[in-house]
Amino acid sequence: MQALLQSNAIFGLLAAIFWGGGDFCGGLASKHSGGTVPAALRVVLLSHTISMTAVCLIAWSLGDPIPGRTAILWGLVAGVANGLALAIFYVSLSGGAMGAAAAISGLLAAALPAVISAFTEGSPGWRRYLGFLLAAVAIWFIAGVEGEHELAEAAHAHAKRSTWLALAAGLGFGIFFTAIKWAGEGSKGVLLPMATTRVGSLATCAITLALISAAGRRRGAPAGGLTLPRKSVYWVLAGCVVDTSGNLFYIAATQAGRLDVAAVLGSLYPASTIILASRILKERTTGRQNLGFAIAVAAAVLITL
Repeated sequence: MQALLQSNAIFGLLAAIFWGGGDFCGGLASKHSGGTVPAALRVVLLSHTISMTAVCLIAWSLGDPIPGRTAILWGLVAGVANGLALAIFYVSLSGGAMGAAAAISGLLAAALPAVISAFTEGSPGWRRYLGFLLAAVAIWFIAGVEGEHELAEAAHAHAKRSTWLALAAGLGFGIFFTAIKWAGEGSKGVLLPMATTRVGSLATCAITLALISAAGRRRGAPAGGLTLPRKSVYWVLAGCVVDTSGNLFYIAATQAGRLDVAAVLGSLYPASTIILASRILKERTTGRQNLGFAIAVAAAVLITL
């Protein structure tokens, strides 16, 4: 049992590392595509299309059995929730107070599965509760990096709208974290459960992009191109590999043990995004972020024990 719980935690940490890398690559791909919400959605559509195709081909070559109807349904629910959360999250980020939006969504994404797990799998014990609390503090310190001036502006109506959107995005990510576990429970592998989530997210992002484009045309805004710049495509391909790996590790984590352990550790993904930005883009980390990293390490140790 101890080895099982340890693999559960290790897979959760690996999911966070790879998810953070996927966000870093996706952010750069979106930036090189114009930095707009439609551009970000096009990045997600291309990435998830490649991911779904590759995963299905690998699963077919390995002879993985088709998941049951219930597993497929939960996979679609996870994909729809993830697609909606991504779309809402991008809109939230575009409205300002980006650090606060990321922190709020990350906290709720971790909290919802933790609460559900407490009811379905019993208490994780005081040590893990303490670890979960420290992880929440770490997420806030790492992602919520606004200064006093930005926090003052967050009191205005525009930033309040971003906060509500961040809450909605966090709820969607929390549903994704939970539903994908139930999708994996009805499957013998990790590949096809993930493929079903991609079907749901592709449909959701495509519909969202179509609605945004239609609204823009009614306002007389110029239509955005469907293609992405070459540099964006390179980042999409890199992000596709690491984000897909993160999803597979997360499904493996939920299959190996508790949902709350996998979700809380997976929600530490902003740490790897910021570390990559500091190493590759030479962005300086703040003292608050460095403190968050230290707290995250302590949280991971408590949760893994």
